[in-house]
Amino acid sequence: MSTALKKDFLRIASVNVNGLRAAYKKGMAEWLEPRDVDILCLQEVRAPDQIVNSLIGEGWHILHAEAEAKGRAGVAIASRQEPTATRVGNGDEYFDQSGRWVEADFLLTNAAGQATTLTAVSAYVHSGEAGTSKQDDKYRFLDAMTTRLPELAKHSDHALVVGDLNVGHTELDIKNWKGNVKRAGFLPEERAYFDRFFGEEIGWRDVHRGLAGDVAGPYTWWSQRGKAFDTDTGWRIDYHLATPALAAAAFSAVVDRAPSWDTRFSDHAPLVVDYRL
Repeated sequence: MSTALKKDFLRIASVNVNGLRAAYKKGMAEWLEPRDVDILCLQEVRAPDQIVNSLIGEGWHILHAEAEAKGRAGVAIASRQEPTATRVGNGDEYFDQSGRWVEADFLLTNAAGQATTLTAVSAYVHSGEAGTSKQDDKYRFLDAMTTRLPELAKHSDHALVVGDLNVGHTELDIKNWKGNVKRAGFLPEERAYFDRFFGEEIGWRDVHRGLAGDVAGPYTWWSQRGKAFDTDTGWRIDYHLATPALAAAAFSAVVDRAPSWDTRFSDHAPLVVDYRL
């Protein structure tokens, strides 16, 4: 059964919470409660199901994939509407217990009474480390994404992958890009994957960049060290990747940057995008 939207757009938020328990202690609930989010995608949850359900609370349908390695990773999708189907994993069994990829299908009815299907994914790509096995895992995960994105595009009318993808695609995405060209997160080999995601071969769209235009940032992550947040020396590594028609339906993208360093609930800021389907 499809569910009509209570407003004429769909609001989807993504945030790496850097530990859900810590985020709620630092005020995440106060951010979320008035934000009117329809689908909330979380990364680095780092908590068991019972804690996730109790913190997010009533009124949400929660899909959560906890990492086999305790205290690591973990992704979730919390939605006001119940999904018609859910899946864990990106198609490579190597990552099934890694807590890095969950999918939820939704059947929606827009304000015009038209039914449409949407698949939403919460993803957490490895941070990696150049020249190590951690980087090998990152490339393997990105390889799996390269396979999965076209499959998702065929599966639903609209498909969306959001989350902390841990790659700055272009020089606009990192304030200090010159100092990071040999570091994981801005390696040419990593950026080439995003060229494919957004190129003719796969054909998805970078929703945030499309709405922001060719400007520096807007950044979504700042190091906890030094005064990176105060000086806005950040990275844009949290994304909404969408199939073309869905990207064209996006009309607002906002980074909910905290007013000050000490009022943040995570080292990432939420990326909130509105879609008029």
